[in-house]
Amino acid sequence: MFNINSFIANNITLRPQSMFLQDIENNRKQLTREIEGKSVLVIGGAGTIGSSYIRALLPFKPSKLVVVDISENGLTELTRDLRSTYGMYVPEDYRTYPLSYADPIFEKIFRKEGGFDIVANFSAHKHVRSEKDQFSVEALIENNVLKARKLLNLLAEMPPKHFFCVSTDKAANPVNVMGCSKKVMEEMIMAYSKKFKVCTARFANVAFSNGSLLAGFVERMMKHQPMSSPSDVKRYFVSPEESGQICMLACMLGNSGEIFFPKLGEEQMMTFSSICDKFLSLQGYKIKYCQSEEEARKFAAEMPADSDTYPVYYFRSDTTGEKDFEEFYIPGEKLNMDRFSSLGVIEEYPCKTIEEIDHYFSKLQLLFTQPDFTKANVVTLLKDFVPNFEHEEKGRNLDQKM
Repeated sequence: MFNINSFIANNITLRPQSMFLQDIENNRKQLTREIEGKSVLVIGGAGTIGSSYIRALLPFKPSKLVVVDISENGLTELTRDLRSTYGMYVPEDYRTYPLSYADPIFEKIFRKEGGFDIVANFSAHKHVRSEKDQFSVEALIENNVLKARKLLNLLAEMPPKHFFCVSTDKAANPVNVMGCSKKVMEEMIMAYSKKFKVCTARFANVAFSNGSLLAGFVERMMKHQPMSSPSDVKRYFVSPEESGQICMLACMLGNSGEIFFPKLGEEQMMTFSSICDKFLSLQGYKIKYCQSEEEARKFAAEMPADSDTYPVYYFRSDTTGEKDFEEFYIPGEKLNMDRFSSLGVIEEYPCKTIEEIDHYFSKLQLLFTQPDFTKANVVTLLKDFVPNFEHEEKGRNLDQKM
């Protein structure tokens, strides 16, 4: 049976165990002190990173865990997974709610609970694919920024001891609206860092995460369909387990206003096409390199069920928002590379005021009320707030590819 975790360790991260285990062990006493017996709220907890964060947290025995996610099916599988794992601690007070954290019902739940000790928000549009037209970017900004602002205002009334909101490496020198929205999110949460403790993390692609290109390889094989990927895009990767652990470490051990990132070197970046080659080869397939999507689709449709050859189509990236490589920080950000063995920290992040955030958000919301606003209008307004946002409109998006 194909084991995804083994494949990730042996062929993508090239790490037999999590890169964060040493930091977890070095800080076990503090982690236990901060988590044991505490109440926890996880928003977006059914996704890959949110659920991995929960698995990283539970061994430290919180007294209460409330999980909110818009995916009812995802919450069901999360619960089945936790309760089916040998040795997994699940607190007696464990509840899941399939709803949006911007829903009035969420506010009722939060107020009834009287707040939480630990709050982590993983709810986000996180795919470059989300960027297409003015409506898709409005929805992206609404979820990643404007709804998150409502949460911050609620938390300000009943502050948690620890608050974490996930970011992305795509927020460093952003080239797509998703990454830029996360940069705006960073600025927004940091404006609240004087009201309660706020931390975030920028990190790499999570290998085989829900909806990712790598997870799509598994889906394509199950459906007897061809595989495709860019051949020129390089990315850092962490395992799902590592994604949850970096968020837990940042949330529990960070000082307010800090951004964490994994210590990965440029030589550890990989192309999607090279991973696809390994994925197929290790399952015994010869690879048929096709010259077009249509050729790949035709070959897949005609190949027998017991074929030892599998079609792929690799291409040079030509869609809006794609970057050849990723980075975790930019010149001018104050780095501390010595506090942790596997984590770097951006310290003393320069904070905008809440008044500045209010002023900018009013401009965003006013733009979205205009009946004829365009994607270009949104990009221009984002550049006003994030001057190093280098957006290039190429006229094609990922929904136009396999």
